[in-house]
Amino acid sequence: MKELEEGTTLALDFSKIAKIAARCPDVIPVAVQNADTKEIILVAYTNELAMKKAIAERTAIFWSTSRNELWEKGKTSGETFELLEVRVNCEQNSLVYIVRPRRGGICHTKNAAGQPRNCYYRKIDFETGALVNLDP
Repeated sequence: MKELEEGTTLALDFSKIAKIAARCPDVIPVAVQNADTKEIILVAYTNELAMKKAIAERTAIFWSTSRNELWEKGKTSGETFELLEVRVNCEQNSLVYIVRPRRGGICHTKNAAGQPRNCYYRKIDFETGALVNLDP
């Protein structure tokens, strides 16, 4: 079990944007919303190449800031999703991809039953500061 992904200790990476800007200066954030449940299921990044490819293929494709390459979320696991709509914020510096998962969840983690889940599967307990798994 990976502590960062499955543990109860809150360890937010507040330097993530600075690290991304140093490696990938031409990206913007993308919030990914499930069209059916309205849940925000993922936050990723895109650049012009990834956005154009996503629109052309009608599938959620991003720019991997860790690998510095195109990334179709779920291509290896099969947990991909159809791109239905792209929304642009007023300052044109972030996007919302409205998607429909083709099957299952979207996160690379799985619950105890082995089912993929959405990336936002934990909440902060206000009393203890610990993370509580909502989809164990």
